[in-house]
Amino acid sequence: MEIFSKSKTAVCLFISFVFVASFAFADSSYTVKKGDTLYSISRKYEITVPELRAANNLSETDVLKEGAKLVIPSADISNAAALSTSHKTEESAVGSSKSALSVYVVQKGDTLYGIARKYGIKLPELLSMNNLDNSSTLKVGQKISVPQKGSEVAAVNTSSPSVSKQSSAKPSAPASASAGVKTTGVVWPLASPAVKNISGKVSGVLLTGKDNEAVKCVREGTVMYTGVYRGFGEVVFVQSKTGLIYSYTGLSSVSAKKGDYILSGTQIGNTGRGSDATMKFMVFQNGMPVDPAKAPRG
Repeated sequence: MEIFSKSKTAVCLFISFVFVASFAFADSSYTVKKGDTLYSISRKYEITVPELRAANNLSETDVLKEGAKLVIPSADISNAAALSTSHKTEESAVGSSKSALSVYVVQKGDTLYGIARKYGIKLPELLSMNNLDNSSTLKVGQKISVPQKGSEVAAVNTSSPSVSKQSSAKPSAPASASAGVKTTGVVWPLASPAVKNISGKVSGVLLTGKDNEAVKCVREGTVMYTGVYRGFGEVVFVQSKTGLIYSYTGLSSVSAKKGDYILSGTQIGNTGRGSDATMKFMVFQNGMPVDPAKAPRG
């Protein structure tokens, strides 16, 4: 009976964990309390401030009011990367033609985030097809372009980004090979990591290095975000001059600061130890994944 009881308890705990985890990763709401800021709320839910703004149609000058209800969007690192850029998305991000689009008139309560979900597209795609930037808000009656029902929005081909030429910086030692991942002569954030391709909802590479190894920037740029991001641990976004976002995730510590302009080879943090001596490395162009092995270095 005791064994059965323990087993039953374990099953119940597992079910509870799955329920709580699934709820935590779904859209939810939050009632603003006295002293709250968008930054403090974003830290509580481990997402970015721009994501909160986009999900609630808030501008950078809007002030939170006690008692107001905010939508807390589910975490999506590709959205976070796109909204962390400091300029408008490029037209190349979406390969849709005008014939594949229709007009949507903004209604009260609409947000860019909500409209993107309604039409089954990524937020960066909606921003791109309307030439909007990450700080744009909507007004009732405004007309915006959306995909026609039944049409498909073609995403940009990210296998070879149309950005500046590769740097002539000397490559690091070859990394351990993984099927489908180019490793020879590629500069990675770790000195000589084992490289494994990851695909699915999030595309990129998993890098395994040494305990407490230095994580270094592979492309110079501006640090757009540092902090814990839900599901990815400590994260650093670095935006290159061409607009690419280089995402370093799963770090045990971060030394880079938001707003810093850092050069290639600059240490931005460290890996953990043992099974935590791994990190995910991703590159995004307008929220769309770019092959990390082919993204420019230097």
